[in-house]
Amino acid sequence: MVVAANFTFDPDVTLYDSVTADRSGRDADEPKYKVGQKVRLVEDIVNDGTYPHAKIGTLMMPKGSIGYIKTMGDFLQVIRVYEVHFFGSDMEVEIVGCREHELESMEDDYVDEETLEREAFEAHRKKMAKLREEK
Repeated sequence: MVVAANFTFDPDVTLYDSVTADRSGRDADEPKYKVGQKVRLVEDIVNDGTYPHAKIGTLMMPKGSIGYIKTMGDFLQVIRVYEVHFFGSDMEVEIVGCREHELESMEDDYVDEETLEREAFEAHRKKMAKLREEK
């Protein structure tokens, strides 16, 4: 047990909250999707209050819309959010923040540029090591 500044912390007590509990049941430790990957919405995206120019509950992007992962980040350091660009949408906005469970991949064999670059560097290092050994 740790006591600091009138606060007692018992390491045997498991803490839960609605934010991390929801994430732990839906998001994997590693991102499921990569930047540039083609995805489809599996449910409607409605304004949860994070988009200031529309009322809460307003449809932002309908189920079935197809887009590409633009970036990914964390909200409150525990909730993974993908910024998805839905090109040519008739909706007010084309770029919407989506959670992992709201998306499905359209490309099962997708390989991102970071992976390709890492593989190229590894191949180059092996080639250079082999050349050094031959000298």
